[in-house]
Amino acid sequence: MSLQPFTQVSGLAAPFLAANVDTDVIMPKQFLKGIDRTGLDRGVFFDLRFLSDGTHNPEFVLNQPAWQGANFLVVGPNFGCGSSREHAVWGLQQLGIRALIGSSFAGIFYDNCQRNGVLLITLEEAQVSRIGRLVGEPETARISIDLAAQHIGLADGSVMDFQIDTLRKTALLLGLDAIGSTLQRREQIKAFEREHLANNPWLG
Repeated sequence: MSLQPFTQVSGLAAPFLAANVDTDVIMPKQFLKGIDRTGLDRGVFFDLRFLSDGTHNPEFVLNQPAWQGANFLVVGPNFGCGSSREHAVWGLQQLGIRALIGSSFAGIFYDNCQRNGVLLITLEEAQVSRIGRLVGEPETARISIDLAAQHIGLADGSVMDFQIDTLRKTALLLGLDAIGSTLQRREQIKAFEREHLANNPWLG
């Protein structure tokens, strides 16, 4: 599957710094019934975004004018814990979220984001808190992320570097999922197959 490449992206970042936000909060179970991936953007943070009468909750950050249409979330520790539901990532992606910045992420959620082209940036808690304070003010809520250079440009003019695994970085830059990343090595795979069959002809 071809994904949207992540190179340099600028946009609004919204603070959502609660700890241990699990995948049931990100994508409640009633949105797992569909036979395809469409419409999952409505389910993202459903119980936080909407009131019991179905109207938008004005107190939830993504409903507030300063952060509507945010491309990034600055999140609390252990974000994405709980069940392995990939729908949570599909929904965030459909909502327009290109990257999450936090101090720690649940392992399966991290892998699901990688497979679907959502960048996760892991920083020290103090760094996340600083970014959270900046983007928590409407006038400094815009940031830019340069994946190739591995840095975040903040609205106060400062730049914060981050680390990322080379394979994950390359896949995100090229917009490749796991299959696409594997096919990047198709010639090496074919060469191995030829050599293996030559050394073990009975397998043919």
